[in-house]
Amino acid sequence: MATDDATPAEDLAQLLARLKDEYGVNDSQIAATVGVSVSTVNTWVHRKRQPRPDALRALSAAYPKFTEDRIFAAAGRKTPGPLSPSAEERLLELFRGLTAEQQADKEVELRALNERNRSALS
Repeated sequence: MATDDATPAEDLAQLLARLKDEYGVNDSQIAATVGVSVSTVNTWVHRKRQPRPDALRALSAAYPKFTEDRIFAAAGRKTPGPLSPSAEERLLELFRGLTAEQQADKEVELRALNERNRSALS
């Protein structure tokens, strides 16, 4: 995970405060841009919940002065790898070739990996 050594580590609430100052936006505008409710953004600001990866990516896309790596690091997560449409289609095709039992097993395994990534701090 790339971080700027001159920039002190910050949590997501601190990053959101800086983002709001930098872009002159409020919680309502962030919510509309990211596609979540204002109350959801409020839970992030008050450190009650962490956003899902898709919301973190949407923040990065909407506010490019804050990179994906920086936003994910502030949320205490590793940045997920990129998934191109062709890679997604290849993975889905592989998944379709599995039996129902194998698909269920892979889903459990993928959920466990995702959960581990959500709880990892680096």
